[in-house]
Amino acid sequence: MATVTRENIGLLNDKITVKVNSEDYLPSFEKTLKSYSKTANIPGFRKGMVPASLIRKMHGQSVFTEEVLRSVEKSLNEYMTNEKLEIFAQPLPLADNNPEKLDMNAPAEYSFEFEIGLKPSFTVTDLSKGKFTRYVVNVTDEMVTDEVERLRLRHGKMTNPDTVTSDDNVLNVTFTEEGVEGGITKDNSLLVKYFAESVRPSLMGKKAGDSFTVKLSEAFEVKEREWVMGDLGLDIHDAAAAEKTFRVDITKVGLVERAEMNEEFFKQLFPNKEIANEEAFRAVIKSEIEAQWAAQTRNQLHDQIFHALIDNTQIEFPEAFLKRWMEVNGENPKSREQVEQEYPSFVNQLKWTLIVDQIVKDNNIEVLPDDLKAFARQQLFSYMGMPEVGDDQPWIEDYVNRMMKDRKFVEDSFHRVQTEKVFTWAEGQVKAKEEKIEAEAFNKMVSEHKH
Repeated sequence: MATVTRENIGLLNDKITVKVNSEDYLPSFEKTLKSYSKTANIPGFRKGMVPASLIRKMHGQSVFTEEVLRSVEKSLNEYMTNEKLEIFAQPLPLADNNPEKLDMNAPAEYSFEFEIGLKPSFTVTDLSKGKFTRYVVNVTDEMVTDEVERLRLRHGKMTNPDTVTSDDNVLNVTFTEEGVEGGITKDNSLLVKYFAESVRPSLMGKKAGDSFTVKLSEAFEVKEREWVMGDLGLDIHDAAAAEKTFRVDITKVGLVERAEMNEEFFKQLFPNKEIANEEAFRAVIKSEIEAQWAAQTRNQLHDQIFHALIDNTQIEFPEAFLKRWMEVNGENPKSREQVEQEYPSFVNQLKWTLIVDQIVKDNNIEVLPDDLKAFARQQLFSYMGMPEVGDDQPWIEDYVNRMMKDRKFVEDSFHRVQTEKVFTWAEGQVKAKEEKIEAEAFNKMVSEHKH
């Protein structure tokens, strides 16, 4: 009968030794050889009549090795199950485990050693004792007006006037690089207001067929210049490229007539709301903007929670084992230098995974099939850019059922829904101080903290 022993060799790092003798593997070895005799197709012998001696000669050693290793693996797994060991990854076979030492002609007791990394016990930090800020972005009248005008343009009617009359005219143009044989030629479409303020007056009265010359650095401010240079295939960080000169040929002049502020427009944007006048429309727009900012500030609170959990939850790791595992795991083994470089990020992600698992376990957080279906619906309407509709649409149900059969989608969705539930639980634990903030200051804070 196989014997299994275990000894500690480091922090959360144990060695398991499995010893098997002939009675553990010989019966299955002989049984497998007989099975080979019955099924083997060897020229000169009828199926099922191949001599056992020939089968042993041809396949005996490989079968013997497989059966010994299978016996070892079975004993190892049974031991870990009975001992209820929680380990990282899989046991690592030690270098001395050389299958070449196995000899079917001399069955004996064989010893195999494995190294395991044990998962640590820990307590998740008490979020109620931390300091958190729940930001509330101030939505100004200017922000509402800008969004209203954007929507009026987006849903407006395109017309084709003869000449340029305002900053809102759309120009279809062709950029042709000057002074370079075979230089850049590119069609584009842009609003007059994308040009620098000093250039716009010279464009008034222009019509299809007219041309003008621009130096990129002078014709556009930084943001618009980078966009134009990118479209022309130029490096936006190349100062010399910004000094290039282009002839701009106008091929068409357009103008979007803004949608009228009437009930038809309101209904088009918000079919499920009763909006009778501009004041009510602006109120709905403000509410929509506030909801968008609330989602962003909630994400920022989640970021604070993430750092509180990572920074204040103390967890020990079997570092030596994990580094060895990183070296040999996967299709492409890593060098020690690569492991040292990647280990901090690897163990940080591992720490987060353990924290999430512990929160899920301690608080009975579940992801149910209905949660995954609701997520699939949400994804569908998000992709389509439309509000969610009722459950009585067969095409929606067909889509959801199809996605629920997609294993990758289900696995990805499960982790995303579970993470959302963990953060929702965490929000209920924190005592966040509410603080009002301007949009520009909030965006700056978030951009400086991107990781």
